[in-house]
Amino acid sequence: MNNFEFYNPTKIIFGQGSISKIKKLIPKKSRVLMLYGGGSIKKNGVYLQVADALRKHELFEFGGIESNPDYSTLMKAVKLVKKNKIDFLLAVGGGSVIDGTKFVAVASRYQGEDPWDILSQGLGKSIKKALPIGVVLTLPATGSEMNRNSVISNRKKDLKLSFGSEKVFPKFSILDPKVTYSLPQDQIRNGLVDAYVHILEQYLTYPVGAVVQDRQAEALLMTIHEIAPKALQTDPPDYDARANYMWVCSNALNHLIGVGVPQDWATHGIGHSLTALYGLAHAESLAVVLPWLLWYKREQKQEKLLQYGYRILDQKMQKYSERIDRTIEALSSFFHSLGMPTTLTSYGLDPDKVAEEVQANLAKQDFNRGEHRDISAEDAAAILRLSR
Repeated sequence: MNNFEFYNPTKIIFGQGSISKIKKLIPKKSRVLMLYGGGSIKKNGVYLQVADALRKHELFEFGGIESNPDYSTLMKAVKLVKKNKIDFLLAVGGGSVIDGTKFVAVASRYQGEDPWDILSQGLGKSIKKALPIGVVLTLPATGSEMNRNSVISNRKKDLKLSFGSEKVFPKFSILDPKVTYSLPQDQIRNGLVDAYVHILEQYLTYPVGAVVQDRQAEALLMTIHEIAPKALQTDPPDYDARANYMWVCSNALNHLIGVGVPQDWATHGIGHSLTALYGLAHAESLAVVLPWLLWYKREQKQEKLLQYGYRILDQKMQKYSERIDRTIEALSSFFHSLGMPTTLTSYGLDPDKVAEEVQANLAKQDFNRGEHRDISAEDAAAILRLSR
């Protein structure tokens, strides 16, 4: 196991009826900005619950944060923060709203000329100041409610970049499984796939003797397989399945299973370009990349692929090449069982054309991912040509 440091200060308040506890978590004299997305929180009652809980606070609001939050939208929120001297941010939504709020938190205190430099120049580790953040989670998927990560799009530049900083760990996150009851099935599907790939990015690399982390990751993977059918059930929703769905998404990327082990993240990097260029949902982009990346890197990942197939997907044939074949096929079949396509052609996209355009996009970013840092923009193109 590699050396590591672990830190996660986010307080989790979990369970039905927990939104009302916000009033005790935010200082009474705070000037609070509530940030949210397209308005679904006003239809499902979450907005009213939050507003009622904070009726004695000075509350402002900023709506319209889109999926894959855009830099220009978030800079409008930064102006609002500065104009109204906001000193606490409350993200009410899913990963896009939370990620956007994290960016607003640091951009509002950034002393440089252009806050986009935080992402384009990799300044996450040098961030010294950020506004405090709280979260009311409405769409489980990214784990952003319990981590230091943020992914932001810049549609004018056709880029989707990330940063990480300990300054943007949420102070608290409210997780009420009942708020997921109004979600359409495709968003639950996306959340399950997103969490699953988060786990594999930290697990499907190479062995370093990290038995605890491997078994924790495997427990989370098995949980997703077990709960997925009931979590997708909408009429009526199953509370326990939704509770486990919500909690597994948080645990998939709260940094715990990633300590002391090599990590990949090439699937995410390639997927971000697919989203920026073609508008695929984040989870959709991951599902059309991951199986083919595993085919492409099957030799380098052999030991962990064999372990994953044996322990999680019940692939126990003795011939290693056959077990790896069946393991990757079983992963794709699992995604299909959730209603998630695994090829670019399923979305009417030409893999050869996509490969060329994504390679150019990633080359601008000096793309270099994978646990061995051996997946370049050229390799990404080769992987995408397989996705047909």
